[in-house]
Amino acid sequence: MNEKFFSLPEEKQKAILNAGYRVFSQNSYKNSPMSEIAQDAGISKSLLFHYFHNKKELYLFLWDNCARLTIEYLTRYDCYSHKDLFESMERGIAAKLEIVRMYPDVANFALRAFYEKDPEINAAVQESYHRYFNLKADEARINFDPEQFIPGLDISMMYREMYWASEGYLWEMMQRGDADIEQMHRDFAKLLEFWKSIYLRKQ
Repeated sequence: MNEKFFSLPEEKQKAILNAGYRVFSQNSYKNSPMSEIAQDAGISKSLLFHYFHNKKELYLFLWDNCARLTIEYLTRYDCYSHKDLFESMERGIAAKLEIVRMYPDVANFALRAFYEKDPEINAAVQESYHRYFNLKADEARINFDPEQFIPGLDISMMYREMYWASEGYLWEMMQRGDADIEQMHRDFAKLLEFWKSIYLRKQ
């Protein structure tokens, strides 16, 4: 990474990152032109290449920044230490929506990047994902109290069902275009209440 990028004012850095998230979230890696990112960020293409030597470097920096921010905010919102799964999830939603307020296209970018098939970047994204998120997810699950759930529940299947539903919702929102953050918050809150009614042990 060219350290001159980090010497830029914070607002200029944010403009470049937001431009990258927007363009890469709307196209495949191969079909995302650096010229469009530069134009959206308000800089020349040559200057963008001065900060990032090539498209792959920029793409992976954006992915790494997304992953780092997610872990940082989930930690800040105390999502990993709760024994109550749904309390942890509620905090996690609030943390992620705060990131989206800073970088409106970051969720769309993360979803597209995770499923990007281009061999030039696929392996690096998957390796980074497992390095950043799997360990944290495993640490969090250790804390969850299994007694909070209904007897006989297949907890692993419950996790997968909630993950698939969340991914499907995000994909649907991505297809619509600009996401309404407050509406997303309300929708996820309804999903959490629904899951609580199904999976939690009745008091």
